[in-house]
Amino acid sequence: MRNKLDKDILEKLWNILRDRKRNMPNNSYVASLYQEGNEKINQKIIEEAKEYVEAISHKEKSSIIHEAADLWFHTLVSMSLNDIDVNDILLELEKRFGTSGIEEKKSREK
Repeated sequence: MRNKLDKDILEKLWNILRDRKRNMPNNSYVASLYQEGNEKINQKIIEEAKEYVEAISHKEKSSIIHEAADLWFHTLVSMSLNDIDVNDILLELEKRFGTSGIEEKKSREK
């Protein structure tokens, strides 16, 4: 088991997703999702979210990790297709840091 998180893995994955979008290789799962568009990717996100929730309900840590990775991956594919950079999400999370979730939610309801 690794002790140190490879903080570059998100960047590596993001670069691969962008490359698949630009080059659309025939043998790429990601390129096939891009070609099918948002509807197909949304279906995959819903499928993976359900599998994640099921893993949580069974309290199977290895399954939870596996399904969370699948959910993150398909969300990143969706973001890439829709020209939303991963840094945009990180900046949004950073903006929320230090604010209670209750306060943040109230600010959106106005």
